[in-house]
Amino acid sequence: MNVIFYCQYVWGMGHLFRSIEVARALSDHKVILVAGGREVDIKLPEHVTLVRLPGLYMDEHFTTLIPEDPDKMVEDIQRQRKEILFSLCEKHKPDLFIIELYPFGRTLFGFELQPLLDSIHQGRFGKTKIVCSLRDILVEKRDPRAYEDRVLNHLNAHFDLLLIHSDPELMPLDETFSRVNDIQIPIFYSGFVTQKVKPDAGKKLRRELAMGAEEKLIVASAGGGRSGYKLLCSVIEAVHLLPNRQQIRLEMFTGPFRDDGEFENLSAKSAKRIRIRRFTKRFLDYLSAADVSVSLAGYNTCMNLLVTRIPALVYPYLRQREQPIRVTKIKDFLPMKILQDKDLSPIPLGGHIQQMLGASRLSDSVPLNLDGAENTARYLTRWIEGGA
Repeated sequence: MNVIFYCQYVWGMGHLFRSIEVARALSDHKVILVAGGREVDIKLPEHVTLVRLPGLYMDEHFTTLIPEDPDKMVEDIQRQRKEILFSLCEKHKPDLFIIELYPFGRTLFGFELQPLLDSIHQGRFGKTKIVCSLRDILVEKRDPRAYEDRVLNHLNAHFDLLLIHSDPELMPLDETFSRVNDIQIPIFYSGFVTQKVKPDAGKKLRRELAMGAEEKLIVASAGGGRSGYKLLCSVIEAVHLLPNRQQIRLEMFTGPFRDDGEFENLSAKSAKRIRIRRFTKRFLDYLSAADVSVSLAGYNTCMNLLVTRIPALVYPYLRQREQPIRVTKIKDFLPMKILQDKDLSPIPLGGHIQQMLGASRLSDSVPLNLDGAENTARYLTRWIEGGA
């Protein structure tokens, strides 16, 4: 089976890493992963080919397209992207064309997606099925009725299947999309898409870091890096106030998209036992090795917390409902505290970190469906063969 998987990420990295895990699970098939956001250093399995579109992302209000290369015009990039997408479909004649989020979001990218969907429906590339790959929670809209009307019109007219990467017992789609019953195509809840923890990865990393059994490791992170600056600054200040400071190590990952000025300000606070970097491919290993995580509450981060079962302090991004809803749903499955603005001053935050350093990692897996990538791959294989 030939699969083209389109993923346009514009703010964080959750969309990209979720797509990568689904692509990884489709190991019996040839997958082309089309990435349209800022470049991130990623490692893919042999059956997955990465195609990078000329980069576009959006402003904080998700209303304006911004070129990754400031010397290029948006219109020129749009033309190039359309040509690449049509060329890929012409060449590979995909059995499946999977689109991450659209039409539930990324409407500004309809300039390239809608002509392509029309051509697929006209049979230009053979018998290609169109699939929407959707996360657990949708952000709120200014006009919910008009939004849902538009989504349903596109979904029912152009798509053949909706994949929802959530456990419906915890987060059904109808909590943030009221007209699920008006969706006329098949819906499949895959479970949450997570990365897999490598056995003994945490112990191995602690040995690499030359950490003794009595030492404590704190991992602080802010997803892609477009938000969370205040949290990261506060963590550094709070760590300096902790008792037994010489027995504590902080590994901080600011996010690859962190503003250069903010990253330089954070880096200037590095110390003997405080290391600050933008990104690591081994983030899950660090959580497996750590005693406490301090982070935002994006999809990918929350899934990492659930699979590593680490005590966690979580500060949800409050400008949208997505992260507050998610962290409220999962807080009872982990040793976790949800941080509020008043908790970000160094003294209270230091107290919360100290309290969590006394908590224990859960010994048992959480009672949620965390096999979303594998379930997706099995379902798609059966579905395309007519057996689902």
